[in-house]
Amino acid sequence: MSSILSIIPIPQEVTPTDGSFHLIHDTRVIFNQPQVAQVAQQFAARLSELAGVRYEAAQAASTGKDTREIVLTIVDTDSQLGPEGYRLEVSPQRVTIDAAGEAGLFYGIQTFLQLLPVDSYAIPGVKILDYPRFPWRGAMLDVSRHFFTVDEIKRFLDAMAFHKLNIFHWHLTDDGGWRIQMKKYPRLTEIGAWRDGIGFDLDPASSAAYDSRGRYGGYYTQDEIRDVVAYAKARHITVIPEIELPGHATAALLSYPEYSCAGAPPKMQSFAGLVKEAYCPGNDETFRFLQDVLDEVVTLFPASYIHIGGDECSKERWKECPKCQARIQSEKLKDEFELQSYFIKRIECYLNGLGKKLIGWDEILEGGLAPNATVLSWRGTTGGVAAAKAGHDVVMSPTSHCYLDFRQAQDVASEPKAIGNTVLTLETTYAYEPIPDELIGDERDRVLGAQGNVWTEFIANPRHMEYMSFPRLSALAEVAWSQPQRKDYADFRRRMQRMETWLAGMNVSYRPLATDRAR
Repeated sequence: MSSILSIIPIPQEVTPTDGSFHLIHDTRVIFNQPQVAQVAQQFAARLSELAGVRYEAAQAASTGKDTREIVLTIVDTDSQLGPEGYRLEVSPQRVTIDAAGEAGLFYGIQTFLQLLPVDSYAIPGVKILDYPRFPWRGAMLDVSRHFFTVDEIKRFLDAMAFHKLNIFHWHLTDDGGWRIQMKKYPRLTEIGAWRDGIGFDLDPASSAAYDSRGRYGGYYTQDEIRDVVAYAKARHITVIPEIELPGHATAALLSYPEYSCAGAPPKMQSFAGLVKEAYCPGNDETFRFLQDVLDEVVTLFPASYIHIGGDECSKERWKECPKCQARIQSEKLKDEFELQSYFIKRIECYLNGLGKKLIGWDEILEGGLAPNATVLSWRGTTGGVAAAKAGHDVVMSPTSHCYLDFRQAQDVASEPKAIGNTVLTLETTYAYEPIPDELIGDERDRVLGAQGNVWTEFIANPRHMEYMSFPRLSALAEVAWSQPQRKDYADFRRRMQRMETWLAGMNVSYRPLATDRAR
Protein backbone atom coordinates (compact mmCIF):
# COMPACT_ATOMS: atom_id res chain seq x y z
CA MET A 1 0.00 0.00 0.00
CA SER A 2 2.81 2.44 0.79
CA SER A 3 3.99 2.07 -2.80
CA ILE A 4 0.54 3.14 -4.05
CA LEU A 5 -0.58 5.91 -1.71
CA SER A 6 1.12 9.27 -2.22
CA ILE A 7 -0.82 11.62 0.03
CA ILE A 8 0.62 14.94 1.29
CA PRO A 9 0.25 15.71 4.13
CA ILE A 10 0.36 12.12 5.32
CA PRO A 11 -2.87 11.10 7.15
CA GLN A 12 -2.97 10.05 10.78
CA GLU A 13 -4.20 6.50 10.13
CA VAL A 14 -4.21 4.54 6.86
CA THR A 15 -5.54 0.97 6.69
CA PRO A 16 -5.46 -0.92 3.36
CA THR A 17 -8.59 -2.90 2.42
CA ASP A 18 -9.43 -5.32 -0.39
CA GLY A 19 -10.40 -4.36 -3.89
CA SER A 20 -10.61 -0.99 -5.58
CA PHE A 21 -13.19 1.56 -6.60
CA HIS A 22 -13.46 2.23 -10.34
CA LEU A 23 -14.49 5.73 -11.28
CA ILE A 24 -16.84 5.26 -14.24
CA HIS A 25 -19.06 7.55 -16.31
CA ASP A 26 -22.22 7.05 -14.23
CA THR A 27 -20.62 7.33 -10.77
CA ARG A 28 -22.87 9.41 -8.53
CA VAL A 29 -21.68 12.15 -6.18
CA ILE A 30 -24.26 12.55 -3.42
CA PHE A 31 -24.45 14.48 -0.15
CA ASN A 32 -26.76 14.48 2.82
CA GLN A 33 -27.22 18.11 3.84
CA PRO A 34 -27.78 21.33 1.85
CA GLN A 35 -24.84 23.19 3.44
CA VAL A 36 -22.54 20.64 1.79
CA ALA A 37 -23.72 21.58 -1.70
CA GLN A 38 -20.86 23.95 -2.53
CA VAL A 39 -18.16 21.49 -1.49
CA ALA A 40 -19.89 18.67 -3.37
CA GLN A 41 -20.33 20.73 -6.52
CA GLN A 42 -16.67 21.79 -6.44
CA PHE A 43 -15.72 18.14 -6.11
CA ALA A 44 -17.91 17.05 -9.01
CA ALA A 45 -16.50 19.82 -11.19
CA ARG A 46 -12.92 18.79 -10.37
CA LEU A 47 -13.66 15.13 -11.08
CA SER A 48 -15.23 16.13 -14.40
CA GLU A 49 -12.13 18.12 -15.30
CA LEU A 50 -9.77 15.26 -14.43
CA ALA A 51 -11.74 12.42 -16.01
CA GLY A 52 -13.20 14.18 -19.02
CA VAL A 53 -16.66 12.96 -17.96
CA ARG A 54 -19.41 15.20 -16.63
CA TYR A 55 -20.26 14.41 -13.01
CA GLU A 56 -23.08 16.06 -11.09
CA ALA A 57 -23.52 16.40 -7.34
CA ALA A 58 -26.95 15.92 -5.84
CA GLN A 59 -28.54 15.81 -2.41
CA ALA A 60 -29.86 12.27 -2.22
CA ALA A 61 -29.85 9.05 -0.24
CA SER A 62 -27.58 6.15 -1.10
CA THR A 63 -29.21 3.80 -3.63
CA GLY A 64 -27.61 0.58 -2.46
CA LYS A 65 -24.98 -1.82 -3.73
CA ASP A 66 -25.67 -1.77 -7.47
CA THR A 67 -24.59 1.81 -8.14
CA ARG A 68 -21.12 3.20 -7.74
CA GLU A 69 -21.33 6.24 -5.46
CA ILE A 70 -19.20 8.79 -3.72
CA VAL A 71 -21.09 9.81 -0.58
CA LEU A 72 -20.30 12.98 1.37
CA THR A 73 -21.80 13.06 4.86
CA ILE A 74 -21.81 15.49 7.77
CA VAL A 75 -21.85 13.53 11.03
CA ASP A 76 -22.70 14.91 14.46
CA THR A 77 -21.29 12.32 16.82
CA ASP A 78 -17.60 11.83 16.01
CA SER A 79 -15.69 14.09 18.39
CA GLN A 80 -12.39 12.54 17.33
CA LEU A 81 -12.54 14.31 13.98
CA GLY A 82 -12.77 17.87 15.26
CA PRO A 83 -13.84 20.68 12.90
CA GLU A 84 -11.33 19.76 10.15
CA GLY A 85 -11.00 15.99 10.39
CA TYR A 86 -12.56 13.34 8.18
CA ARG A 87 -12.98 9.62 7.64
CA LEU A 88 -12.56 8.24 4.15
CA GLU A 89 -13.37 4.68 3.10
CA VAL A 90 -12.86 3.28 -0.39
CA SER A 91 -14.62 -0.01 -1.20
CA PRO A 92 -15.39 -1.55 -4.61
CA GLN A 93 -18.90 -0.07 -4.76
CA ARG A 94 -18.69 3.05 -2.70
CA VAL A 95 -16.49 5.86 -1.46
CA THR A 96 -17.66 7.50 1.75
CA ILE A 97 -16.25 10.68 3.21
CA ASP A 98 -17.60 11.60 6.64
CA ALA A 99 -16.74 14.76 8.56
CA ALA A 100 -18.04 16.91 11.38
CA GLY A 101 -18.05 20.01 9.15
CA GLU A 102 -17.60 21.31 5.63
CA ALA A 103 -13.86 21.85 6.08
CA GLY A 104 -13.37 18.19 6.96
CA LEU A 105 -15.30 17.10 3.88
CA PHE A 106 -13.21 19.42 1.75
CA TYR A 107 -9.97 17.94 3.13
CA GLY A 108 -11.28 14.41 2.68
CA ILE A 109 -11.94 15.27 -0.96
CA GLN A 110 -8.36 16.51 -1.42
CA THR A 111 -7.14 13.18 -0.06
CA PHE A 112 -9.45 11.26 -2.40
CA LEU A 113 -8.16 13.24 -5.38
CA GLN A 114 -4.58 12.41 -4.39
CA LEU A 115 -5.55 8.72 -4.36
CA LEU A 116 -6.33 8.84 -8.08
CA PRO A 117 -3.64 6.88 -9.95
CA VAL A 118 -1.75 8.54 -12.77
CA ASP A 119 -2.80 6.12 -15.51
CA SER A 120 -6.20 4.75 -14.47
CA TYR A 121 -9.35 5.47 -12.47
CA ALA A 122 -9.04 2.50 -10.09
CA ILE A 123 -8.72 3.87 -6.56
CA PRO A 124 -7.24 1.34 -4.11
CA GLY A 125 -9.35 0.14 -1.20
CA VAL A 126 -8.44 1.95 1.98
CA LYS A 127 -9.74 3.34 5.26
CA ILE A 128 -8.33 6.67 6.39
CA LEU A 129 -8.84 8.55 9.65
CA ASP A 130 -7.34 12.01 9.49
CA TYR A 131 -7.32 15.33 11.32
CA PRO A 132 -4.80 18.17 11.66
CA ARG A 133 -2.25 18.51 14.42
CA PHE A 134 -2.45 22.32 14.39
CA PRO A 135 -5.28 24.76 13.58
CA TRP A 136 -2.88 27.27 11.96
CA ARG A 137 -1.26 25.95 8.77
CA GLY A 138 -0.17 29.06 6.97
CA ALA A 139 1.60 30.63 4.04
CA MET A 140 2.50 34.30 3.77
CA LEU A 141 2.96 36.09 0.44
CA ASP A 142 4.54 39.54 0.23
CA VAL A 143 2.91 41.52 -2.60
CA SER A 144 4.35 44.88 -1.54
CA ARG A 145 7.85 44.49 -2.95
CA HIS A 146 6.47 42.83 -6.08
CA PHE A 147 2.87 42.72 -7.22
CA PHE A 148 0.92 39.59 -8.17
CA THR A 149 -2.41 39.62 -9.98
CA VAL A 150 -5.68 38.24 -8.62
CA ASP A 151 -5.43 35.22 -10.94
CA GLU A 152 -1.89 34.53 -9.74
CA ILE A 153 -3.05 34.76 -6.11
CA LYS A 154 -5.88 32.33 -6.84
CA ARG A 155 -3.51 29.77 -8.35
CA PHE A 156 -1.42 29.97 -5.18
CA LEU A 157 -4.57 29.49 -3.09
CA ASP A 158 -5.50 26.40 -5.12
CA ALA A 159 -2.09 24.87 -4.42
CA MET A 160 -2.43 25.74 -0.73
CA ALA A 161 -5.86 24.14 -0.49
CA PHE A 162 -4.64 20.93 -2.11
CA HIS A 163 -2.08 20.68 0.71
CA LYS A 164 -4.72 21.39 3.40
CA LEU A 165 -3.12 24.73 4.28
CA ASN A 166 -5.76 27.01 5.76
CA ILE A 167 -4.24 30.45 6.48
CA PHE A 168 -3.24 32.89 3.73
CA HIS A 169 -1.30 35.75 5.31
CA TRP A 170 -1.45 38.53 2.71
CA HIS A 171 1.35 41.07 3.21
CA LEU A 172 -0.34 44.05 1.55
CA THR A 173 1.63 47.12 2.68
CA ASP A 174 5.31 47.86 3.22
CA ASP A 175 8.07 50.22 2.15
CA GLY A 176 7.93 48.98 -1.44
CA GLY A 177 4.25 49.63 -2.16
CA TRP A 178 0.71 49.95 -0.77
CA ARG A 179 -1.53 47.35 -2.44
CA ILE A 180 -5.03 47.75 -0.99
CA GLN A 181 -7.55 50.39 -2.05
CA MET A 182 -8.64 52.73 0.74
CA LYS A 183 -11.59 54.87 -0.32
CA LYS A 184 -11.03 57.50 2.36
CA TYR A 185 -7.35 57.85 1.43
CA PRO A 186 -7.07 57.49 -2.36
CA ARG A 187 -3.45 58.69 -2.54
CA LEU A 188 -2.38 55.43 -0.87
CA THR A 189 -2.91 53.70 -4.22
CA GLU A 190 -2.66 56.69 -6.56
CA ILE A 191 0.87 57.36 -5.25
CA GLY A 192 1.83 54.61 -2.81
CA ALA A 193 1.15 51.68 -5.15
CA TRP A 194 3.77 52.72 -7.73
CA ARG A 195 7.53 53.02 -8.13
CA ASP A 196 9.51 54.60 -10.95
CA GLY A 197 11.03 51.21 -11.79
CA ILE A 198 11.11 47.61 -10.69
CA GLY A 199 14.14 48.21 -8.46
CA PHE A 200 15.97 45.62 -6.35
CA ASP A 201 18.57 45.30 -9.16
CA LEU A 202 16.15 43.12 -11.11
CA ASP A 203 15.62 42.86 -14.85
CA PRO A 204 12.65 45.11 -15.73
CA ALA A 205 11.43 42.34 -18.05
CA SER A 206 11.09 39.90 -15.14
CA SER A 207 7.64 41.34 -14.36
CA ALA A 208 4.65 42.63 -16.29
CA ALA A 209 3.37 44.82 -13.43
CA TYR A 210 3.59 48.23 -15.15
CA ASP A 211 0.91 50.82 -15.74
CA SER A 212 0.33 52.85 -18.92
CA ARG A 213 2.84 55.45 -17.72
CA GLY A 214 5.56 52.84 -17.26
CA ARG A 215 5.41 52.91 -13.46
CA TYR A 216 5.97 49.62 -11.65
CA GLY A 217 3.43 48.30 -9.13
CA GLY A 218 -0.30 47.81 -8.79
CA TYR A 219 -3.00 47.40 -6.21
CA TYR A 220 -6.19 45.50 -5.49
CA THR A 221 -9.54 47.23 -5.57
CA GLN A 222 -11.87 46.50 -2.70
CA ASP A 223 -14.00 44.39 -5.04
CA GLU A 224 -10.91 42.37 -5.98
CA ILE A 225 -10.10 41.91 -2.30
CA ARG A 226 -13.63 40.60 -1.69
CA ASP A 227 -13.26 38.27 -4.67
CA VAL A 228 -10.02 36.78 -3.35
CA VAL A 229 -11.45 36.41 0.17
CA ALA A 230 -14.53 34.61 -1.19
CA TYR A 231 -12.38 32.38 -3.41
CA ALA A 232 -10.24 31.44 -0.43
CA LYS A 233 -13.26 30.83 1.79
CA ALA A 234 -14.66 28.36 -0.74
CA ARG A 235 -11.38 26.46 -0.29
CA HIS A 236 -11.50 26.74 3.52
CA ILE A 237 -8.65 29.23 3.65
CA THR A 238 -8.83 32.25 5.93
CA VAL A 239 -7.23 35.41 4.54
CA ILE A 240 -5.40 37.50 7.13
CA PRO A 241 -4.26 40.92 5.89
CA GLU A 242 -1.09 42.59 7.07
CA ILE A 243 -1.14 46.37 7.37
CA GLU A 244 2.38 47.29 8.49
CA LEU A 245 2.92 49.68 11.39
CA PRO A 246 4.62 51.56 12.95
CA GLY A 247 7.58 50.86 10.62
CA HIS A 248 7.75 49.60 7.03
CA ALA A 249 5.49 52.53 6.19
CA THR A 250 7.37 54.34 3.40
CA ALA A 251 4.66 53.87 0.76
CA ALA A 252 2.00 55.25 3.11
CA LEU A 253 4.14 58.20 4.23
CA LEU A 254 5.04 59.05 0.64
CA SER A 255 1.29 59.33 0.05
CA TYR A 256 0.47 61.14 3.32
CA PRO A 257 3.70 62.63 4.72
CA GLU A 258 1.84 64.51 7.45
CA TYR A 259 1.80 61.28 9.47
CA SER A 260 5.60 61.03 9.53
CA CYS A 261 7.88 62.69 12.05
CA ALA A 262 9.52 64.92 9.44
CA GLY A 263 6.29 65.85 7.66
CA ALA A 264 8.05 65.48 4.31
CA PRO A 265 7.56 62.71 1.76
CA PRO A 266 10.27 60.02 1.80
CA LYS A 267 11.58 58.23 -1.26
CA MET A 268 9.87 54.96 -2.20
CA GLN A 269 12.03 52.00 -1.31
CA SER A 270 13.27 49.91 -4.23
CA PHE A 271 16.18 48.12 -2.55
CA ALA A 272 16.60 45.38 0.02
CA GLY A 273 17.24 46.57 3.55
CA LEU A 274 15.77 48.71 6.30
CA VAL A 275 14.76 52.35 6.18
CA LYS A 276 14.35 55.03 8.85
CA GLU A 277 10.77 56.01 8.04
CA ALA A 278 7.98 55.22 10.51
CA TYR A 279 4.62 56.59 11.53
CA CYS A 280 4.81 59.35 14.14
CA PRO A 281 3.32 58.12 17.43
CA GLY A 282 3.56 61.61 18.92
CA ASN A 283 0.85 62.83 16.54
CA ASP A 284 -2.74 61.91 17.42
CA GLU A 285 -3.69 62.41 13.76
CA THR A 286 -1.49 59.41 12.94
CA PHE A 287 -3.77 57.21 15.00
CA ARG A 288 -6.90 58.71 13.44
CA PHE A 289 -5.47 57.92 10.00
CA LEU A 290 -4.65 54.32 10.96
CA GLN A 291 -8.02 53.84 12.62
CA ASP A 292 -9.74 55.02 9.44
CA VAL A 293 -7.64 52.55 7.44
CA LEU A 294 -8.45 49.70 9.81
CA ASP A 295 -12.16 50.60 9.67
CA GLU A 296 -12.08 49.86 5.94
CA VAL A 297 -9.82 46.82 6.27
CA VAL A 298 -12.07 45.01 8.74
CA THR A 299 -15.07 45.33 6.41
CA LEU A 300 -13.12 43.45 3.73
CA PHE A 301 -11.67 40.61 5.80
CA PRO A 302 -13.97 38.49 8.00
CA ALA A 303 -10.96 36.81 9.65
CA SER A 304 -10.76 37.22 13.41
CA TYR A 305 -7.13 38.40 13.10
CA ILE A 306 -5.57 41.52 11.62
CA HIS A 307 -1.79 41.40 11.27
CA ILE A 308 -0.14 44.76 12.05
CA GLY A 309 3.50 43.89 11.37
CA GLY A 310 5.37 45.59 14.19
CA ASP A 311 8.77 44.42 12.99
CA GLU A 312 12.04 46.15 12.18
CA CYS A 313 10.87 49.63 13.13
CA SER A 314 13.71 52.14 13.25
CA LYS A 315 13.55 54.40 16.28
CA GLU A 316 15.88 57.01 14.77
CA ARG A 317 13.18 59.46 13.67
CA TRP A 318 11.43 59.14 17.03
CA LYS A 319 14.60 60.08 18.91
CA GLU A 320 14.77 63.32 16.91
CA CYS A 321 11.02 64.11 16.94
CA PRO A 322 9.76 66.60 19.58
CA LYS A 323 6.25 65.15 19.40
CA CYS A 324 7.51 61.62 20.04
CA GLN A 325 9.67 62.76 22.92
CA ALA A 326 6.72 64.63 24.39
CA ARG A 327 4.64 61.43 24.10
CA ILE A 328 7.32 59.49 25.97
CA GLN A 329 7.18 62.07 28.75
CA SER A 330 3.39 62.37 28.95
CA GLU A 331 2.87 58.58 28.99
CA LYS A 332 5.76 58.06 31.42
CA LEU A 333 7.53 55.71 29.05
CA LYS A 334 11.13 54.62 29.54
CA ASP A 335 12.36 54.88 25.96
CA GLU A 336 11.48 54.49 22.27
CA PHE A 337 10.97 50.74 22.68
CA GLU A 338 8.21 51.41 25.17
CA LEU A 339 6.90 54.03 22.74
CA GLN A 340 6.52 51.28 20.15
CA SER A 341 4.73 49.15 22.74
CA TYR A 342 2.42 52.12 23.44
CA PHE A 343 1.74 52.36 19.70
CA ILE A 344 0.92 48.64 19.36
CA LYS A 345 -1.25 48.57 22.49
CA ARG A 346 -3.25 51.57 21.29
CA ILE A 347 -3.86 49.91 17.93
CA GLU A 348 -4.77 46.63 19.62
CA CYS A 349 -7.33 48.38 21.80
CA TYR A 350 -8.93 49.85 18.70
CA LEU A 351 -8.92 46.50 16.85
CA ASN A 352 -10.44 44.73 19.85
CA GLY A 353 -13.21 47.32 19.80
CA LEU A 354 -13.88 46.33 16.18
CA GLY A 355 -14.15 42.69 17.23
CA LYS A 356 -10.71 41.73 15.87
CA LYS A 357 -7.58 40.23 17.40
CA LEU A 358 -4.10 41.60 16.80
CA ILE A 359 -1.25 39.46 15.57
CA GLY A 360 2.26 40.75 14.90
CA TRP A 361 5.86 39.73 14.37
CA ASP A 362 7.84 38.96 17.51
CA GLU A 363 9.20 42.51 17.83
CA ILE A 364 5.85 43.42 19.39
CA LEU A 365 7.25 41.82 22.54
CA GLU A 366 9.75 44.67 22.88
CA GLY A 367 8.75 47.26 25.45
CA GLY A 368 5.88 45.11 26.69
CA LEU A 369 3.41 42.91 24.81
CA ALA A 370 -0.12 44.12 24.11
CA PRO A 371 -2.59 42.35 26.43
CA ASN A 372 -4.40 40.12 23.92
CA ALA A 373 -1.85 39.92 21.11
CA THR A 374 -0.78 36.80 19.25
CA VAL A 375 2.90 36.57 18.28
CA LEU A 376 4.28 35.30 14.99
CA SER A 377 7.80 34.20 15.94
CA TRP A 378 10.30 34.68 13.10
CA ARG A 379 13.64 35.56 14.74
CA GLY A 380 14.17 32.00 15.89
CA THR A 381 11.87 30.59 18.56
CA THR A 382 12.80 32.86 21.48
CA GLY A 383 9.93 35.26 20.93
CA GLY A 384 7.42 32.46 20.59
CA VAL A 385 8.65 30.79 23.76
CA ALA A 386 8.47 34.05 25.72
CA ALA A 387 4.97 34.80 24.47
CA ALA A 388 3.66 31.30 25.21
CA LYS A 389 5.12 31.35 28.71
CA ALA A 390 3.38 34.70 29.25
CA GLY A 391 0.06 33.15 28.24
CA HIS A 392 -0.14 34.36 24.64
CA ASP A 393 -0.90 32.33 21.53
CA VAL A 394 1.96 31.99 19.06
CA VAL A 395 2.55 30.91 15.48
CA MET A 396 6.01 29.55 14.75
CA SER A 397 7.77 30.74 11.60
CA PRO A 398 11.52 30.91 12.28
CA THR A 399 13.89 31.87 9.50
CA SER A 400 15.80 28.65 10.15
CA HIS A 401 13.03 26.50 8.64
CA CYS A 402 10.21 28.65 7.26
CA TYR A 403 11.66 31.46 5.12
CA LEU A 404 11.06 30.38 1.56
CA ASP A 405 12.92 33.28 -0.04
CA PHE A 406 16.20 31.68 1.08
CA ARG A 407 18.27 29.67 -1.37
CA GLN A 408 17.42 26.01 -1.87
CA ALA A 409 21.00 24.99 -2.71
CA GLN A 410 24.53 26.35 -2.63
CA ASP A 411 24.83 26.20 -6.42
CA VAL A 412 24.00 29.82 -7.22
CA ALA A 413 24.44 29.44 -10.98
CA SER A 414 21.62 26.91 -11.40
CA GLU A 415 19.12 28.47 -9.02
CA PRO A 416 17.01 31.62 -9.41
CA LYS A 417 17.79 34.75 -7.44
CA ALA A 418 17.24 34.55 -3.68
CA ILE A 419 17.84 36.80 -0.70
CA GLY A 420 21.37 36.55 0.71
CA ASN A 421 23.42 33.36 0.85
CA THR A 422 21.50 31.39 3.48
CA VAL A 423 20.49 27.93 2.26
CA LEU A 424 17.25 26.36 3.44
CA THR A 425 16.97 22.85 2.03
CA LEU A 426 13.82 20.80 1.66
CA GLU A 427 15.11 18.33 4.24
CA THR A 428 15.70 21.09 6.80
CA THR A 429 12.21 22.47 6.26
CA TYR A 430 10.68 19.01 6.62
CA ALA A 431 12.57 18.39 9.86
CA TYR A 432 10.98 21.34 11.64
CA GLU A 433 9.18 20.76 14.95
CA PRO A 434 6.91 23.73 15.80
CA ILE A 435 6.66 23.15 19.57
CA PRO A 436 9.95 24.15 21.24
CA ASP A 437 11.33 21.86 23.94
CA GLU A 438 11.32 24.78 26.40
CA LEU A 439 7.51 24.75 26.52
CA ILE A 440 5.81 22.46 29.01
CA GLY A 441 2.24 21.59 29.96
CA ASP A 442 -0.38 24.10 28.86
CA GLU A 443 2.32 26.31 27.34
CA ARG A 444 2.57 23.83 24.47
CA ASP A 445 -1.09 24.38 23.66
CA ARG A 446 -0.31 28.04 22.99
CA VAL A 447 1.43 27.05 19.74
CA LEU A 448 -1.28 27.44 17.13
CA GLY A 449 0.85 26.05 14.31
CA ALA A 450 3.44 26.96 11.72
CA GLN A 451 3.73 29.17 8.66
CA GLY A 452 5.97 29.48 5.60
CA ASN A 453 6.85 33.00 4.41
CA VAL A 454 7.56 34.12 0.85
CA TRP A 455 9.22 37.54 0.91
CA THR A 456 9.60 38.95 -2.58
CA GLU A 457 12.42 41.49 -2.66
CA PHE A 458 14.04 39.37 -5.38
CA ILE A 459 10.96 37.48 -6.62
CA ALA A 460 9.18 39.49 -9.28
CA ASN A 461 6.92 36.97 -11.05
CA PRO A 462 4.64 34.06 -10.11
CA ARG A 463 6.75 31.28 -11.65
CA HIS A 464 9.72 32.30 -9.51
CA MET A 465 7.50 32.68 -6.43
CA GLU A 466 5.99 29.22 -6.88
CA TYR A 467 9.41 27.66 -7.53
CA MET A 468 10.64 29.05 -4.21
CA SER A 469 7.48 27.87 -2.43
CA PHE A 470 7.20 24.27 -3.59
CA PRO A 471 8.13 21.67 -2.50
CA ARG A 472 9.21 23.41 0.73
CA LEU A 473 5.62 24.54 1.36
CA SER A 474 4.55 20.93 0.76
CA ALA A 475 6.95 19.93 3.53
CA LEU A 476 5.59 22.59 5.89
CA ALA A 477 2.05 21.41 5.17
CA GLU A 478 3.03 17.99 6.50
CA VAL A 479 4.82 19.58 9.48
CA ALA A 480 1.65 21.45 10.45
CA TRP A 481 -0.93 18.73 9.69
CA SER A 482 0.64 15.36 10.51
CA GLN A 483 1.79 13.92 13.81
CA PRO A 484 5.60 13.89 14.21
CA GLN A 485 5.75 10.09 14.43
CA ARG A 486 4.09 9.85 10.99
CA LYS A 487 6.84 11.83 9.28
CA ASP A 488 9.56 10.16 7.25
CA TYR A 489 11.69 12.23 4.89
CA ALA A 490 12.51 9.44 2.44
CA ASP A 491 8.84 8.51 2.18
CA PHE A 492 7.89 12.19 1.82
CA ARG A 493 10.22 12.47 -1.18
CA ARG A 494 8.57 9.39 -2.69
CA ARG A 495 5.13 10.90 -2.22
CA MET A 496 6.35 14.26 -3.50
CA GLN A 497 7.05 12.69 -6.89
CA ARG A 498 3.30 12.27 -7.37
CA MET A 499 2.66 15.77 -6.00
CA GLU A 500 4.94 17.14 -8.72
CA THR A 501 2.49 15.74 -11.27
CA TRP A 502 -0.41 17.42 -9.50
CA LEU A 503 1.38 20.77 -9.29
CA ALA A 504 2.23 20.61 -13.00
CA GLY A 505 -1.42 19.84 -13.74
CA MET A 506 -2.44 22.96 -11.79
CA ASN A 507 0.13 24.99 -13.77
CA VAL A 508 2.06 25.66 -10.56
CA SER A 509 5.83 25.94 -10.84
CA TYR A 510 8.03 23.96 -8.43
CA ARG A 511 11.63 22.94 -7.85
CA PRO A 512 11.94 19.32 -9.07
CA LEU A 513 13.23 16.71 -6.65
CA ALA A 514 15.55 15.54 -9.42
CA THR A 515 17.45 18.81 -9.06
CA ASP A 516 18.93 17.55 -5.78
CA ARG A 517 19.82 14.12 -7.13
CA ALA A 518 21.61 15.68 -10.09
CA ARG A 519 24.21 17.30 -7.85
